Order: sequence, then C-alpha cells, then structure tokens
Amino acid sequence: METPTAPRARARPLRPDDGRLQRGRRSRAQIRAAARSLFREKGFDGATLRAIAERAGMGASSIYRHIRSKEELLVEELAELQERAWREVRARGDRALGARERVRAFLDAEHALRVADPDFTTIAVRATTHPGARVARQVLALQERSVGLLTELLQPARVSGELRRDADVLAAARTIVFFTSGARLAWANGLLDAEACRSAIAAAVDLLFEGIAARRE
Repeated sequence: METPTAPRARARPLRPDDGRLQRGRRSRAQIRAAARSLFREKGFDGATLRAIAERAGMGASSIYRHIRSKEELLVEELAELQERAWREVRARGDRALGARERVRAFLDAEHALRVADPDFTTIAVRATTHPGARVARQVLALQERSVGLLTELLQPARVSGELRRDADVLAAARTIVFFTSGARLAWANGLLDAEACRSAIAAAVDLLFEGIAARRE
C-alpha cells in the first residue's frame, strides 16, 4: 500500500519589511535606471542586457533573477509614463472640463512624455507583432489599462448627459485606444512626425465625440 504524499507546504509571502523584498526592489530600480540611461545613449537595440547589468553594478547572470528581457523593462517604462500622464490629469481636478477635453488632456500628456523617448513606442509596437511572446501580452495588457482609464473618463459624462444615454463608453474607449495605437504605429515608422501624430489622435477623438455626444435641442 502506497504511503500518501504529504501536501507541500505553501510558501509564505514575504512581509513588506522583509530584507530580501527590499533588496529585490532596490536591484530592480537600479536595473531600470541603468536601462533608461542606456536606451537614451545607445537606443534600445544598442543596449544589451550585459551592458545594463554592468551599469547597474551586477553580474551579467545576476540580472536574470530580476528580469527576463529588455522589452520587459521597456514595458515597465511605458506603464510608468501612462501613470504619470494619468496623475497629471487627475491632479488638475477640473471637473468643469468636458469629457472630450479631459480625454484629450490625458492623451496629450501621455504623448508629450512619449515624445521624450520615441524608441519606447517603436519597440512596443514591434513587440505586439509577436503575439505568443510574454512581452506582447504585457503590451496588450497596457493597452487594456488605457481602455480602463478612458472608460473612467467617459462614464461620468454619460451619467451627466454630456454623452448619449445609449453610448457604449467601453467601445468608445477601445476605439480611441485602437486609433491611438495606429497613429503611433505611423509615427514609429516615420510616416508622421510627433506633432502630426498628436493632431491625428486629437482629430479622431473629436470625430468619435461627434457620434456619441448628446444632441442639444
């Protein structure tokens, strides 16, 4: 008769003040800072993981304990830019602005931050062409985060009557994100400059709002 196997003990999550967790956070912050500077100096393709590890003050093999690829670092930078743009819009706290103006303010803030590091957008677009890759899923998850933020801006406008009662704000948010991604794809490939990209996104937002705005009698 076989002896039943004892259930494996579940690893306890680390406490916030655990030294290992704090050291891991510091190491990851050092890696991100090193990657950010090398991306700007050499471009994304020119910055190797070995060089990032060296600038972060760790061995080439040690860096893999914290990240799996350069693209993973880039997605984290894009997420940080998105959060900074969102905080800018929220910090203004101007509820007198209409939903259209607030959506444009968020997209303008995000675009201004991306213009400082256009390589981020180029590589993010490249990553999504490999749908089976882990980084591609992270980029798409970031797009879903954009959908959620835009929906948060649109929903109160439907409740207040600024938008039609039957307006599908989730579909509207997805439409904005999809067009924004398309405009950024053209920008990343040199078909639009930064200002033309921003203007194209603004024009798309205006066109969308013409369709979902409440009709005034």
